[in-house]
Amino acid sequence: MHVTIEPMQICHLERIVDIEKEVYPSPWSKNTFINEIMDNGFASYWVAIIEKQVVGYAGIWTIMDEAHLTTLAVCHRWQRRGVGGLLMERLLVDAKALGATRITLEVRVSNDKAQKLYMKYGFLSSGLRPNYYSDEDALVMWLDNLLP
Repeated sequence: MHVTIEPMQICHLERIVDIEKEVYPSPWSKNTFINEIMDNGFASYWVAIIEKQVVGYAGIWTIMDEAHLTTLAVCHRWQRRGVGGLLMERLLVDAKALGATRITLEVRVSNDKAQKLYMKYGFLSSGLRPNYYSDEDALVMWLDNLLP
């Protein structure tokens, strides 16, 4: 399997929205992604492509010395095959290059697969955000040692 990580573009959004609906109970809209990649100067978004098809995507906001992982998703067919890790590595490289020394995220308390991925990269749980999602609490995780 050859995975290419590329900057997210408008032409990727139809497939991204399909993956969003597949993996998230409250998916982002196409317009949300358009705003993120076209209008948000703090944002960096990437896609994972296998055989000319988007199979995953991820993004961060980097503001001063902190980055916030906003989304990371891989379609069910390609989960647990290293795609999420490649996207995470791209985000960490970006965050460091943009001056971040730490990165945070929120993840559903029920999303064990995602939590394991984040812990693999050194994220630690630092608390709970009650009712962060419309139907569930979020675990807040931080990675504090992003050094250039």
